[in-house]
Amino acid sequence: MKLTMYQVDAFADRVFTGNPAAICPLDTWLDDATMQAIAQENNLAETAYFVREGDAYHLRWFTPAAEVDLCGHATLASAYVLRECMGNNDDQIHFDTRSGRLTVEYRDGKYVMDFPSRPPKPCEPDPILFEALGTAPEALMASVRDYFAVYPDEATLAALAPNMFRLCDVDRFAVICTAPGDNTDFVSRFFAPKQGVPEDPVTGSAHTTLIPYWADRLGKSELRARQISPRGGNVWCEHKGERVTIAGHGVLYLQGTIEV
Repeated sequence: MKLTMYQVDAFADRVFTGNPAAICPLDTWLDDATMQAIAQENNLAETAYFVREGDAYHLRWFTPAAEVDLCGHATLASAYVLRECMGNNDDQIHFDTRSGRLTVEYRDGKYVMDFPSRPPKPCEPDPILFEALGTAPEALMASVRDYFAVYPDEATLAALAPNMFRLCDVDRFAVICTAPGDNTDFVSRFFAPKQGVPEDPVTGSAHTTLIPYWADRLGKSELRARQISPRGGNVWCEHKGERVTIAGHGVLYLQGTIEV
C-alpha cells in the first residue's frame, strides 16, 4: 500500500528550523499498530494522520513511542498541508481530536490555532525530578500532563543539560521549562524522553500551559514567545480565558510516497 506523506517544519519561516512533523492524509484509518510503526520509522517528534469526516477532519498524533492527546506543531503542519498542498481554502479548518474540536485559521501569513487553556497548578515534585534536571527551578508546578519548571532568566534555561535517562523515570508525561525572555515575553524548552522525544524543538501543546502562566504573571493577554531548542521557533500567543491561540508559520520540507 502506498501513502502520500508530507514533512513540514512548523513554527518556522525557513527549512531546518522549527519542529518537523510528518503528515499522512488518509481516506480511511489504518490500524493503530501500523500508524505507530510509521511514527517510529519516521523518528520525528510527531507523525499525524487525518481523515475527512463531514465538515471537519479527524486528527490523531503519534510520537515514536505513543499516541498523544494534544499536539500543536503537527496540527499546524496538518493545516498547512490541507491549505498549501491539498487546495483547502476554507477560512477555518476544523479538527476533531482527543482534546475536542480544534480550529486553525490562516491569518496574516500565520496559522492561528485555537486550543484549550491548561494553566499550571501547585504540585509535589517527583523526588528524582530536580536531580534529573540538573539545576533546580525557582518554582515548580504541573499542568494536567506535564511538570512546569520556572527558571530566573533565559541564560539559566539555555544552559540546562538534563539527564535524559533519569527524566525517563519521572512520573509525568514530560517537563516544560521556562523563563523570562531577553527579546521575547518568555522562552521555553520541553523534554519528553519517555515519549521518544528527548528535547522537542517547538511544542505547541506546552503553550496551552505557558500562555496562561505568563499572561497572568506579566498582566497582558498578547505575548511573543520563543522555544530555545537548537532548532528554535517563534510563537505568537494570546490568552482568551478558557482558550488560547497559538500561531506560527510553516514551511514544506518534503513530499513523498511511503510503502507499508
